[in-house]
Amino acid sequence: MSDDRLMFNPPRTVLMTGCSTGIGAEAARLMRGRNWTVFATARNPGDVIRLRQAGFDSVRLDYEDPATIAAAVDYVLDQTGGKLDALFNNGAYAIPGALEDIPVDGMRALFEANFIGWHDLTQRIVPIMRSQNSGRIVQCSSVLGFVAMKYRGAYTASKFALEAYSDTLRQELRGSGVTVSVIQPGPIGTNFTQNALENFDRWIGKEGLEASIHRMTYEKRRVRMESGEPGPFKLPPEAVVKRLIHALEAKRPKARYYVTVPTSLLAVLKRILPTFLLDRFLIKAADAEE
Repeated sequence: MSDDRLMFNPPRTVLMTGCSTGIGAEAARLMRGRNWTVFATARNPGDVIRLRQAGFDSVRLDYEDPATIAAAVDYVLDQTGGKLDALFNNGAYAIPGALEDIPVDGMRALFEANFIGWHDLTQRIVPIMRSQNSGRIVQCSSVLGFVAMKYRGAYTASKFALEAYSDTLRQELRGSGVTVSVIQPGPIGTNFTQNALENFDRWIGKEGLEASIHRMTYEKRRVRMESGEPGPFKLPPEAVVKRLIHALEAKRPKARYYVTVPTSLLAVLKRILPTFLLDRFLIKAADAEE
């Protein structure tokens, strides 16, 4: 029997976040095709309506709005009789720019969406899974959850926090029947870059751009980002879902799943290179994008 043999008798239930587009949308679609009951959430009411029209049981969940997190969990548990087999935490955004240019309010909002809200949701689900003596928690992290690169500091900081959080949670849940897995994608074909540019405009904007010592770099990077170049290692969202399937259905899910060549390469380099050489490599990689 293959490693991805099913661990739960149908119907299995999974709560997913960030299902409006990209990884979340593809995960909801493919997991439903594998006989999972998918509760596909999104933060915008219009996306919730669209998901319902596509046949999903959908409810609004915005990581930056605790009331929607509580309401979504109550709704799902009401629909399932108080049980839940799996949670897929997904959906995060970046504010591209040097750390010295990121406003405190912007950093606070990003951490609310990329980390604090994830904790709020996860903390509500863990007691349910403990009472069942079973469950799967899967966190969508990033290659930037274990290596840092210039002009990505806000996003990287939130993903480093998520990695430490997930490692700790995995240790604390050992023996409970609840597993914790982290998926670490590299470049994936989603709307992430466009959303990042919109957040740059929101939090740094024209005034911040003109005042920044990094202005010329920002302008060069924007041209590249707006061009939408696919890049040699960019993969479709299905590549992430493939690992999600294993994390949810395998008898022995992995603690970590690398997705894309850059993720695997950087994991090796982080282990073997001294810090100053790794910094040099990462700086050159960032500079090559300008």
